[in-house]
Amino acid sequence: MQREKGRNCCQFDMLVVLLGVVSFCLTTHAEPPVDLAAQPYRLDTGLTSRSISFENPAGEPGRGGTASSHLGIGRKGAPSRIIEAGQTVPLCDISGPGTIRHIWMTTDQAPTTQRACVIRAYWDGQQHPSIECPIGDLFGISHGRITSYQSAVHSVGPTGGRNLWLPMPFVKQAKFTYTNEGDKPVRLYYQIDYTLGEEHSQDVGRLHTIFRRRNPTVQKQDFELLPERKQKGRLVGSLIGVRNLHPNQWWGEGEIKIFMDGDDEFPTICGTGSEDYVGLAWGMQHAPFLYNGCSLNDKGFVTMYRWHLPDPVVWQESVRVTMQQIAYKGGLVETQDDWSCSTFWYEPVPSAQLPEMPDAKARTADIWAD
Repeated sequence: MQREKGRNCCQFDMLVVLLGVVSFCLTTHAEPPVDLAAQPYRLDTGLTSRSISFENPAGEPGRGGTASSHLGIGRKGAPSRIIEAGQTVPLCDISGPGTIRHIWMTTDQAPTTQRACVIRAYWDGQQHPSIECPIGDLFGISHGRITSYQSAVHSVGPTGGRNLWLPMPFVKQAKFTYTNEGDKPVRLYYQIDYTLGEEHSQDVGRLHTIFRRRNPTVQKQDFELLPERKQKGRLVGSLIGVRNLHPNQWWGEGEIKIFMDGDDEFPTICGTGSEDYVGLAWGMQHAPFLYNGCSLNDKGFVTMYRWHLPDPVVWQESVRVTMQQIAYKGGLVETQDDWSCSTFWYEPVPSAQLPEMPDAKARTADIWAD
């Protein structure tokens, strides 16, 4: 009798567990998130595809290409716009939830344009931007010098066709603007591809990007790739521009320092040298790889990058990322050079304001000249 009672209790416990599993599957739809790139055969994704450009500025269904040209209605009537000096134009204002999947953009090829024109992005009604970066540096071009290459984050064509591939989730709203802070008009083409229908959590990471420049850096003061942030997040990485101000010495002995979650004087993650951080060695070589490398190494100008996608750098409370300014000239020496960066990371909103970006004059000074 006691054995029968024990068996019944065991069966009842198993039934409770089974009902719990069924309930979990029902409430979570029993479907894992769709890996869109790895599963192109999945047709029932639950997503709605949309795209925004000057040809369909609101991304409305059945409303693309309605403008007129001399060829008639719908015959390439609004592929681009002239953005006047000092003008700000909206690029998108999307209601969510959704995810921006890809942005393509091009403009004229002048080095000053790449630094003078600025993209800003605002997530979920936040009044200050989470992305604030010159168009060139946001899309993988440092020093205003267009070079053709591909990485996990960017792909850039030889005449300045540029792509940004990082997913950008939002819950309520995604708003992008373009500002021409230069002194002459520029022509802009762009396309923002996105999906609607995702159920993102309120604390999902939103893409954040800043532009930093010190020309020159301060001796014995590390260059900040990412000034302190004080909530959980995940680092994507940095596109880094270096202009060597001392041709008779090697500029790249400085180590990466990643301070996180209460680190004070010394960091948790410490590198071994600047070229080592981007996965190269014994100086700098033109070597653009998927997650790391160098896309420009010419006339003392270097563009290098490192993307922490397969090797995540995550924190729960705080982070700060710096690079030492150390050179080699018969031994290690403190140095000063011209450093810039566009750093990408995810954190929830509301988020703190970004540090003030250098003005157009400071951004464009001493950049590439053919």
